[in-house]
Amino acid sequence: MPVALKVPSVGESITEVEIGEWLKGEGAFAAADEPVVVIETEKATLEVPAPVSGKVTQVLKKTGEKAAVGDIIGYMEESAAPVKEEASKESEPKSERPPSPEPAPAVQQPPAEPPAAAAKPPTRPVKPPESSAEPLTAPPEHKPEPASRAAIVSPQAAPAPDRGENIVPMSPIRRRIAERLVESHRNAALLTTFNEVDMSAVSSLRAEHGDAFREKYGSKLGLMSFFVKAAVGALKEIPQINAEIRGENIVYKDYYDIGIAIGGGKGLVVPILRNAERLSPADIERQIADFAQRARDNLLRVEELQGGTFTISNGGIYGSLLSTPIVNPPQSGVLGLHAIEDRPVVRKGRIVVRPMMYVALTYDHRIVDGREAVTFLKRIKESIEDPARMILEV
Repeated sequence: MPVALKVPSVGESITEVEIGEWLKGEGAFAAADEPVVVIETEKATLEVPAPVSGKVTQVLKKTGEKAAVGDIIGYMEESAAPVKEEASKESEPKSERPPSPEPAPAVQQPPAEPPAAAAKPPTRPVKPPESSAEPLTAPPEHKPEPASRAAIVSPQAAPAPDRGENIVPMSPIRRRIAERLVESHRNAALLTTFNEVDMSAVSSLRAEHGDAFREKYGSKLGLMSFFVKAAVGALKEIPQINAEIRGENIVYKDYYDIGIAIGGGKGLVVPILRNAERLSPADIERQIADFAQRARDNLLRVEELQGGTFTISNGGIYGSLLSTPIVNPPQSGVLGLHAIEDRPVVRKGRIVVRPMMYVALTYDHRIVDGREAVTFLKRIKESIEDPARMILEV
């Protein structure tokens, strides 16, 4: 009896999906719960598992086509796993083939005699016998044009390079990213403020305790755990940046769901660290590493990408020195991190070289004033330059 493959529910407010790659085509066997087809939504890419063990008998929706939640996109026939036939070479009858005849030797043709008329003329003109007749005059030599001049005179000498175009439709995730970025610029009053942070203390901590941290917790001691903890502390002090405008009201959040921008296989995604104020540095690092791996494999769940009260985006991993990040609506702020570079700075009247990072805060000026934004970045700077502040919460 045919078993229908249906588009599952993939989250609130999502009613339509796009069919991605069929991992099991018609005639292919799939075990129960084995991924059969990939579907793409505006927020995530998901794999639809096989409801039973059996063979895919029909594909109704091809890659790139749209389907609604609940639509039947294919059928399977329930059956046991096919048994692989292992043919034994000894049991197979050997077919007797007559030996191939040896190829006849090639007959060499004697070289053709050149015709008398084709005799090679003398390379130099023969000097005529002395007489009162006029000597023969050779025609003037023709000198070839220089290469550069010939190229100018004959522009078609070099063929033009191939100038093709490759038109690819935008994926649902990329379309949604574009919509939200345009929405952010259109509906919010965005402004960016900057500061710079001395990363010496954090770099020393990572160098001193990184190996022990990895051995104990199974993950590296990265930068993000420091900035997440610093951001939570700053958001507690400046609650406007952890708030959103809802209609004519301002909604202040007393929880801290921090989005971490990650470049995934289908584009930029922002999975959420729920209740980041309760997470230890090890919890933060493990969750971010897991998010990054599943983003590359397009395995993030829709619910992991929804919500969020504040976002951190680290363009420094790609080498960005300075940028203005864009707020993810309806949030009111986003913190941009950048590359760490050794730069000369003044400390106690002396010029020294320190590992420095520019940080940027883009905020919605409708709800956050400049004083609050500058204070927020100042708190981030103080926490990173003196990590003991985060431990002691001072």
